[in-house]
Amino acid sequence: MHCRKSVAVSLALLLFLSLAPALRAAPKAADANCDRECLRGFITKYLDAMRAHNPGLLPTSAELKVTEDSEPIQLGQGLWKSVSGMRPYRRDILDVARGIAAAKVVAEEADDPVLLTVRLKVAGRKITEIETMTVRNQKEGALFKPDALREPSPGMSVVPARAQLNPREEMIKIAEIYPAGLKIGSFIKVDAPFAPEAYRIENGFATAGLGCTRPQCENIKTQPIIEHPGISYRVVAVDEDLGIVLMRLNFGETKQYEPGRALVAWEEFKVYGGQIQAVEAFMRYMPSSKGSGWE
Repeated sequence: MHCRKSVAVSLALLLFLSLAPALRAAPKAADANCDRECLRGFITKYLDAMRAHNPGLLPTSAELKVTEDSEPIQLGQGLWKSVSGMRPYRRDILDVARGIAAAKVVAEEADDPVLLTVRLKVAGRKITEIETMTVRNQKEGALFKPDALREPSPGMSVVPARAQLNPREEMIKIAEIYPAGLKIGSFIKVDAPFAPEAYRIENGFATAGLGCTRPQCENIKTQPIIEHPGISYRVVAVDEDLGIVLMRLNFGETKQYEPGRALVAWEEFKVYGGQIQAVEAFMRYMPSSKGSGWE
């Protein structure tokens, strides 16, 4: 009976991984003239324009598409209307090959913190796509500890030696083992390649590894997790220089959440040396049936 169950788990994992490429965002033409500093500059322009409440400061294409929390909006609406400032925390994920500039920042509304995830698509030195997600409190995000986010973590910010970096597609395949483990409720069964010191931080909370205070959370691989049979995801960006894979995961409905509700996480995976070194996420509850707006 145990043998049959093991075979079933193995087959399920193989099926999940075989279908995974179809879940990735289709590559789009990048701007060959926009390098890392160019993409970083677009994030800075975006945040500066948002803080100034002036979308006219941004170079955008006529076909610009914008969403906030999966809802289509006009540029200048949503958080743009209420933002009062930006805190120092900011981490950029720059995908030169696809012309994607993404960032995790802590914004402010009347001095109250807002966890903000931004994805910009750049082509022809203009922004063609803007996708954002906001988290304002614990009710929205399940966890909420913005005061712990004072500066980017050393683990995610480290620049790996060139010899330690894995090729782009290999980085993606390693990161995809994480949602495969969530799907069946075990990182052990999928043999997730976590580094010995691997950790996870969600909305500022340490939820696995060093600093975690939950029961049995010291080891991220052996930490008990629930099954997420309806999990789906897409690969948003791959920072080939920093060894970061950014995904948007919809955890789907589980017995742990309210009916009709799921956690949506913008999750970063630090991948080099063939291992997942760190996992960090901004996440919030959303209707489980709601798409990202970018299907």
